[in-house]
Amino acid sequence: MVICLLVFGVHLPRHHRRDMVVSYLTVSIGVLAVAVALSISATAAGLGMGLFGVLSIIRLRSEELGQIETAYCFSALALGLLGGVGVPLLRGAPLMAALVLVMAVLDTRRVAGGVSRQVAMLDRAIADEAELRDVLGVRRGVRV
Repeated sequence: MVICLLVFGVHLPRHHRRDMVVSYLTVSIGVLAVAVALSISATAAGLGMGLFGVLSIIRLRSEELGQIETAYCFSALALGLLGGVGVPLLRGAPLMAALVLVMAVLDTRRVAGGVSRQVAMLDRAIADEAELRDVLGVRRGVRV
């Protein structure tokens, strides 16, 4: 519940980055799920935390991923960890279901829709924001 307050009550009104909502909530739910699983498993916590480092490697070594793709990678990592640490099925299955449900609910047009990102390569650096908008507007044929 507190993560919802942070994301929807603080972050979203200030930064208006709806694409980050999915990432923040997924990371929080994923860490919670794995922490619960590790607390009831005989597996060392170091293993779980070490596996989360894989996400960093994925982020650094592959083509740049968007926030939602990163959330899916984290979810996949968490699901694999939950399935592999020997958590009893009656405890692990609800945690896995919660992760999938969070992604299914959050990765919708209502939460993450309307977000787009384009990269433009310019032949010079433009420090003035108004000038940059004008140049990009002319290049793209739209109002920026």
